[in-house]
Amino acid sequence: MPQAGCSRMACLPVHARGHTVMKAKNKLLLAWLLVVPVLLVRGFTTLYPVAMTFRNSLFDISLLRPGGPRFVGLDNFFRIFSDPKLLVSIEFTTLFTIVSMLFHIVFGIALALLLNVNFRGKRFLRTIVLIPWAMPMVVAGLAARWAFNDEYGLINDLIRRFNSSFHFDWLVYADSARLAVVAVDLWKDVPFFAILVLASLQFIPGELYEAARIDGAKTLRIFWHITLPMITKTVLTISIFFTLWRLTSYDVVYSMTSGGPADYTTLLSYRIMTEAFTNLNLGYASAIAVFLFAVMVVISSLNLFAIKKLD
Repeated sequence: MPQAGCSRMACLPVHARGHTVMKAKNKLLLAWLLVVPVLLVRGFTTLYPVAMTFRNSLFDISLLRPGGPRFVGLDNFFRIFSDPKLLVSIEFTTLFTIVSMLFHIVFGIALALLLNVNFRGKRFLRTIVLIPWAMPMVVAGLAARWAFNDEYGLINDLIRRFNSSFHFDWLVYADSARLAVVAVDLWKDVPFFAILVLASLQFIPGELYEAARIDGAKTLRIFWHITLPMITKTVLTISIFFTLWRLTSYDVVYSMTSGGPADYTTLLSYRIMTEAFTNLNLGYASAIAVFLFAVMVVISSLNLFAIKKLD
């Protein structure tokens, strides 16, 4: 009979206590035996390619040149800042990421606020809003290539309903092609950003809004002093992932413009693919990948620092 006030383990006899501890250790050992193979496979498939990318970035590895890899140290990294084509890619990647993320935040918050309003059919609207995000980017990119065509594209057809003489081939000119790529990226991913912000809006207590209205606060003032501060941390957190996705975007350019015209819509990830699998220059491609990885680490660190400042 267990004594009053003693714990379950302490009330057990010594031999029973030892048996229980041994049984727990055996379960833990079994758990590790089951998990370790998966961890080893996952670690090998993740860490080995990363390690090899860092190693290859220090070598001149060209499958078109006989003689095998040649150690060049940091020459591949210095070449990054003297390669005109890559500088264009860096310029567009920076522009694409900054502009896309600014509009993701603005349009995403605006759409989330709209979806948060109580009206008949809001469940249906929340569902259909996600349709662009659910569509594969390759499909969206190929559809956009047709939509921006001058002769039979949807965009120009809509404009010609107001100006019948309008003719413009969006994907032929650098500035308009870049604008089209950013627009398709926003159309595709802003709904998902908005749904994530909407989830954050659901956790704001309604009493805060009621108290603000009783005090005479208007809608805009309520947004700036209640809604925005309450969702800022969530917006910054999801912005980390969306920013990294923008930096590593590949499929929108591949399917929509193939980097053209004249490499003006080439993102860094697409340039890495071109150098590795078209030019067969694995060393230089690895150096670009390491450079992109370093940029992503810096941006993520700054974003995490900003989030900690809000705590």
